[in-house]
Amino acid sequence: MTLLDKDGVRLTVDDAATVATVTLANPDKRNAQSPALWRALAEAGRLLPGSVRVAVLRGEGKSFSAGLDRQAFTPEGFDGEPSFIELARGSDAELDAAIAEYQEGFTWWRRNDLISVAAVQGHAIGAGFQLALACDLRVCADDVQFAMRETSLGLVPDLTGTHPLVGLVGYARALEICVTGRYVQAAEAERTGLANLVVPASELDAAVADLAAALLAAPRDAVIETKALLRGVADRTYEEQRAAERAAQARRLRDLAGIAD
Repeated sequence: MTLLDKDGVRLTVDDAATVATVTLANPDKRNAQSPALWRALAEAGRLLPGSVRVAVLRGEGKSFSAGLDRQAFTPEGFDGEPSFIELARGSDAELDAAIAEYQEGFTWWRRNDLISVAAVQGHAIGAGFQLALACDLRVCADDVQFAMRETSLGLVPDLTGTHPLVGLVGYARALEICVTGRYVQAAEAERTGLANLVVPASELDAAVADLAAALLAAPRDAVIETKALLRGVADRTYEEQRAAERAAQARRLRDLAGIAD
């Protein structure tokens, strides 16, 4: 069932409404991104049925996403949108609010009530790289090429990609990847943890389907608690994490025993 199809984003759910697929659907432009696309991504998150447990993100065509549409760098920008130059002339609060709105399409993928999987093939550049990083897991084709090009353009990665990148590959490698803008290809992506799995391009869809099935196998409440535990590790001390584990397990045991909190 299709729930959304606009501005280069299509949202569908399977018959059981447990797996949602968000597709970047502008292959002629290598799924280049724009503010309208970012708003559509945010809308897709709001439209997800509560029964969805796995959200798959994919891009049509040869590239996952070639990043920000270069029209953004022209003086006129996109039709009906303030140009980046106009945004820069606004107040600090207005500029902050505009960027925060852009980020909303990248934030909901890490919600504790679902697991998100990016199926990445070909180029994932800049905003495309950050969108793949927004997901919990990444399954990559063997032709994948990640690159963070913002710094090379005099900008910074601002679509929520810096936190997960450092978490996955460490500060030093993240700094080098961002500042040089170089390509990270499949073997390095898998070795450094950017990719959970690398498969031949012809097997990408099947590999993602297999992973989704495996993610659905465990009871949902246990998955939600486990994801919340793991996501909170960076902000807790060892002793705080021990306490969080005890509290989560107590909730699970009481639930399994049919005893309400």
